[in-house]
Amino acid sequence: MFDPRLFCTPLLTALTICVATTASGCGDAGELADTNGSGETETTGADTGEAEDTGETGDTGETGDEQEPPPPPPAYDEWVPIELPNTYCSDGSQYKFFVNWHEGADDLMVIFEPGGACWDYESCSGELGKLGAANPNGISDNHMEAWGIHSPLVRRDSSQNPMRDWNMVFVSYCTGDVHTGSRSVTYESKDGTKQLAYKHVGHDNMVAVSEWLGWQFPATDKLYAGGCSAGGAGSNVNYFFLREAIAPNFGYLVNDSGPLFPNSVNSAPLHEQITTAWGLETVIDETPIAAALTEDFGSINAEMADLFPDDRLAITYFVRDFNYSRYSYERFFEGIDEEGIHQKFWEDSLLLMDQYDDRENLAYFLPYFRNINDSHCASIIDFGLTDVGEWQLGDFIELVLDDSLPLQSFVDPDGSQGP
Repeated sequence: MFDPRLFCTPLLTALTICVATTASGCGDAGELADTNGSGETETTGADTGEAEDTGETGDTGETGDEQEPPPPPPAYDEWVPIELPNTYCSDGSQYKFFVNWHEGADDLMVIFEPGGACWDYESCSGELGKLGAANPNGISDNHMEAWGIHSPLVRRDSSQNPMRDWNMVFVSYCTGDVHTGSRSVTYESKDGTKQLAYKHVGHDNMVAVSEWLGWQFPATDKLYAGGCSAGGAGSNVNYFFLREAIAPNFGYLVNDSGPLFPNSVNSAPLHEQITTAWGLETVIDETPIAAALTEDFGSINAEMADLFPDDRLAITYFVRDFNYSRYSYERFFEGIDEEGIHQKFWEDSLLLMDQYDDRENLAYFLPYFRNINDSHCASIIDFGLTDVGEWQLGDFIELVLDDSLPLQSFVDPDGSQGP
């Protein structure tokens, strides 16, 4: 997994986004709160250093109740790093995301970066190896040298990308919380000899990013949100906030390999763990569907479909995924083996398909297996070997984007419809 270092520099003179408005501004995480007596140090929401809306001129040009229009793009068809005050990576360093403007474009694609997840010292410190979180040391300005080619969906030179002429945003990932957290904590090793201060503030970052995007792209016609793995889950959870801030005419979502399963004996332990570890209660309470999500976090798909009935919301992943599925069950069911993990993943997939089949604006595309990356992330590299019958993932994404056609769902439960 890519793990570049971060350094904080102002953007081009015409678009200086990194504004150190306070002592805890760009590149300075400030002090963590006092210990809560449980061996962890934590803060949530406003306690993480986010600036309140004071009405003063800031990075979005606000003065009182008025907002200045955004400046012209500093460049077209290249990735530009954007830094906002009071946004952080897990280590407290400056967070940044990337924008790729396209001249004349009215549509906006937002892709969330993948990269695992963590919720204790062992996983957040990297001691667990693969089952950890990416970019613990922050995000560098050249981050897109690698991530700008990881999927056809972020490439303007790919004929597989139906959005290659849209404005593009890449939401980088460095908070270990699938872009959804609102809690800072100090984790302690099991033997009590080591500590790790960690900012799970992916959602707090995303609120700032969403507000900035709403200011930067005020006349967006079509909005597409997506990403794979942690990015897929992050696009799902943050879709409400992104859509509310940007207010497009049309909205589309394709969550790749980050399924938010309905609560069951299988997924409930994970949901309970991350709700506590990442402060998801704060995030849930900011939505109009808080009551439903508190009862069952996996109801988010149906609730979002009802909240935005004209939007087209979809999911894709491989039935034999052996990456996200490990995160979902391996640490919660002692002694579980690979086939046991696949069995639970399929049981949860049946629940998810039932949920999606009940809404006309929800759809799924579930190929069986691809011998790349543990059958994880269908949209990386290219759309080859994602077949379900005569359809590939690229065809399905084009269907999601075509408002003139009804959504359809596809699944290959046993590999008989694959390549």
